[in-house]
Amino acid sequence: MRYLWAAASHRGMVRENNEDSIYPTTGGASTEGALLIVADGMGGHVAGEVASRIAINAAASSELDASDRVAAANRAIREEVARQPSLEGMGTTMTLLSVEDGMATLGHVGDSRAYLLRDGMLTQMTEDHTVAAEYVAMGQLSSAEASTHPQRHMLTRTLGLARFVNVDEDSIELMEGDRFLLCSDGLTEMVDEEVIGRQLGEGTPEEVAWKLVELANEAGGIDNVSVIVLEVAG
Repeated sequence: MRYLWAAASHRGMVRENNEDSIYPTTGGASTEGALLIVADGMGGHVAGEVASRIAINAAASSELDASDRVAAANRAIREEVARQPSLEGMGTTMTLLSVEDGMATLGHVGDSRAYLLRDGMLTQMTEDHTVAAEYVAMGQLSSAEASTHPQRHMLTRTLGLARFVNVDEDSIELMEGDRFLLCSDGLTEMVDEEVIGRQLGEGTPEEVAWKLVELANEAGGIDNVSVIVLEVAG
């Protein structure tokens, strides 16, 4: 299999800085495999950028499986806080996708998302770790109600706030023509899933990535927006 990917990140139309970090930061292609990561930092004007960058660097540099890479990112943030106590409270989401040997493996914490477009059908592969999402899981809210709930951005799980973190993991066998999307909530807050699914199937990964960022900004761009698109070619 051949893997083609593209990445795009923008501070949006409202925020003064970009607290998202992505890996890799540019597009590429490989027949061996690929590692893709989106992290959405939190914790203030500077600390969010620090947390997401530390997490990305730790996850990308480790030689571990997907979920252990995410756990390594958590440890790296805690170690930095131990060195600089003023950074206590910084954290980040992380959604990581590793593809190789015909398999895709996910590691996930937070409310950034991974989607799969297969045969024209868009499937969200990750669960949001938010208060509103928990209400949906308990049957107290519908998905539509959760999309506008005031606690839809209140994270219940994130990297950097505790010594240990529970990492969601999943794996799926790849098929030729699959397209994966990793994104921060700056995209999903601004653009409907129906539109995301339609755009994900059109154009090259590079064209898709920047088109999705453009759509988020045209809709108001109230948050940083980061997107990575991966295509599985024959």
